[in-house]
Amino acid sequence: MVTARSAPDDPASGSPNTPKPGTGRDLRVVPGDGDGRPSSGPVVIATIMRPVGTTGVQTHTRQCQHFLETAGAPATLVTPFSWAKALSTPVFGVRLVIRRVSRAESLVWYRYWHHLFLRRALRLRLRRLGPCVVYAQCPLSAKAALEARLSTDQHVVMAVHFRGSQADEWSTKDEIRLDGRIARSIRRLETSVLPRLDGIVFLSEQTRAELIARITGLEDVPGIRLPNFVSPVDVTPGRRVADLVTVGTLERFKNHDFLLDVLVEAKRRGSVFTLDVIGTGPRRDDLERRAVAVGVGDQVRFLGPRPNAQGLLSGYGAYVHASTIECLPLVLIEAMSAGLPVLAGPVGGIPELVDDGVEGSLWPLDDPIEAADRLIRLLGDEDRRSQAGAAARQRFEREFSAEVVGPRLREFLSDPR
Repeated sequence: MVTARSAPDDPASGSPNTPKPGTGRDLRVVPGDGDGRPSSGPVVIATIMRPVGTTGVQTHTRQCQHFLETAGAPATLVTPFSWAKALSTPVFGVRLVIRRVSRAESLVWYRYWHHLFLRRALRLRLRRLGPCVVYAQCPLSAKAALEARLSTDQHVVMAVHFRGSQADEWSTKDEIRLDGRIARSIRRLETSVLPRLDGIVFLSEQTRAELIARITGLEDVPGIRLPNFVSPVDVTPGRRVADLVTVGTLERFKNHDFLLDVLVEAKRRGSVFTLDVIGTGPRRDDLERRAVAVGVGDQVRFLGPRPNAQGLLSGYGAYVHASTIECLPLVLIEAMSAGLPVLAGPVGGIPELVDDGVEGSLWPLDDPIEAADRLIRLLGDEDRRSQAGAAARQRFEREFSAEVVGPRLREFLSDPR
């Protein structure tokens, strides 16, 4: 019987057994520059998520690995599935059983065992390397990297893909209580791990400001504000698939009900727009029923997940986004790369991506009537829509293309200090 007590550290609480940089168990010096400077060696990308998937974090890791390899920098992706694959299915699968009883405790199981498997996978990988950089994609993967590294010449840099705390995100997904024991343990882990990093990549300025205000000592960690990035796609005008498109998991905080309300308001004024929803999630059935109930069922298609959604976006007139919680949504960057104007709420780092009235519109998420006005003005004037789409593509090329951001990320990873 596998139990959570069989491993030495509790990844939900920032165990005191965790070695600090340069001290503690299992740390020994390997050849390096010897002066405490960061290494310019290979990059190990660490994440607790599966290698392939549709989330922004998974897209970020794929884009980073592709860019680094294309640029001639060795890059390896390490996940919990990189170690003891035969054990991963039964151990991780227990979560589904626990979830029937408690969603919160199933999250504890998920975090505990994914952290343990990732730490062991990293330890095996780092034993074969000298100076290197581990580019972690969340606090839990950063904790695993700090525990697994064999020398202070193996540096740990983390990308911040969340706002405030990961506890907030899990609470929004209705997995845990925001003020509960598990949420507090997640925040403690973040407070323990982040100040010990060798570098931090903040995807948005707002995220940087929020975390520095919350976590003591974080201002002393070398950091850089670098947005998400993607490789450009060819924008070739063709047959319009639908007027609007949105991509993402169908969860409560993604606020797809708002998009349906906007379509209703636009239809009431005589503007009938079609919408394709790419992605799946726990709310799909509810949303399909609601679309029919409010009279826009024939305007909305729920397409489910689509591989390479970025390559499909150029077939639409505009990208719409209604999420109420965001850091710096990579999907908006993908839409801009396809030359689509963007309509999204002014939450998180979104105002750092889109200037209202230039690359699209920052519509109010609490006012579907005003949002419908903005949508009609944009799509009802093809010159306006085309200009906004061209501005979106131009801003992508200036600020969010892999050719622009990738070299800056590579430089920071090689020398965050």
